[in-house]
Amino acid sequence: MCKSEILPSPSQPGPITIARHGKPDADRSAVLDWRGYEVWWDGSYQPAGLVAGQTPPDILVTTAAAANIVFASTLQRAIETARAVAPGRELVIDACFVEAELPPPAMPGRFMAKTWGVFARCSWWMGFSRGRESRKDAEKRAALAALTLVEAARSGPVLLCAHGWFNRMMRPHMRALGWHCVRDGGDNYWSSRRYEYRPR
Repeated sequence: MCKSEILPSPSQPGPITIARHGKPDADRSAVLDWRGYEVWWDGSYQPAGLVAGQTPPDILVTTAAAANIVFASTLQRAIETARAVAPGRELVIDACFVEAELPPPAMPGRFMAKTWGVFARCSWWMGFSRGRESRKDAEKRAALAALTLVEAARSGPVLLCAHGWFNRMMRPHMRALGWHCVRDGGDNYWSSRRYEYRPR
């Protein structure tokens, strides 16, 4: 699990690349009520692997080849992404990096799963977690996740294959530890951001 005792004081650490997984094999166009979305999230989206036939971008394959450690969250879409960019490599699989929860608000109506995702993220951000991991707890986890990557980078380049929203949650913690984004690939599937340490 994440290491809270890590101190951000590397002398010449390797770069840290944080990537989003490829396109998951889950139907985000399914029309559901809020209860149905909750079932879809737990039973369809979270266990999903990747849509077959995807080709990882060259930049991630090259990054993985140079990485001393390749991390992935425990969710299948992240593991399959890491295996696609780093075939045959031993992965460090850690629940610390899983996606932040998306509990839907209990509101009327039937919407596509991707629309419920927007509603859920907004309500979760405002503090409605409905018994799941709260934003506050996820923020703490994001801070510890960033520390874990910083510690790993002391021994060389690091690649993490994880999730869109949680990756963004780590960004301010990376900056606070002195790590700057030197290549921003955006937030699409297979996208990545590269961080380098710059002492103040």
